[in-house]
Amino acid sequence: MRPRIGQLLLDFDGVLARYRRERRIAHLAAHAGAGFDRVHAALYGSGLEARYDAGAIDTGDYLRALGEGIGAPVDEDAWLAARLAATEADPQALARVLALDGGLPLAILTNNGALMARAIPRIVASLLPRLEGRVLCSGPLGGRKPDPQVFGRALDRLGWNPATTLFVDDLFVNVQGARAAGLHADSVRDARALGRVLGRYGLA
Repeated sequence: MRPRIGQLLLDFDGVLARYRRERRIAHLAAHAGAGFDRVHAALYGSGLEARYDAGAIDTGDYLRALGEGIGAPVDEDAWLAARLAATEADPQALARVLALDGGLPLAILTNNGALMARAIPRIVASLLPRLEGRVLCSGPLGGRKPDPQVFGRALDRLGWNPATTLFVDDLFVNVQGARAAGLHADSVRDARALGRVLGRYGLA
């Protein structure tokens, strides 16, 4: 028997948008006049990005550490410019989501620090009326997907029941975490697969 879904929770990068990490690194390198490898090491080799995504460091300390790592100050606007340069909405995925029943509550749950909540509305502006502010980043939730506790905290904030919530991500490990938290969940790799999953659960 097909489950009754009352809410849809979506990952961001890889589902609603295409993210090119190398473009972000190149943009920050140009900002700082630094080499690509130095920026990569400051963000990822040091573990700084992962700590920010997990809420282990706040935005101010994160930006200071990033600036020190790449050799030039990075404020919120510089960070956002680099992220926006590296991310573009998937128009086909957005079209499939926008075609869903207007009464279906939607939300985003992404493995990112708090700053990403400023970027997402600019990348998927057409989706904002349907989201009604329901954009959740893992950092403020104190962890990262696939930790089941992150899903639990997200649903607590949303006031949603896991048994009637469908979660969609491009990584199966995150799907497993959602299922462990009691959600229905499936993985997709493109807009066509997203359409199939939505249809399978009776939403499209």
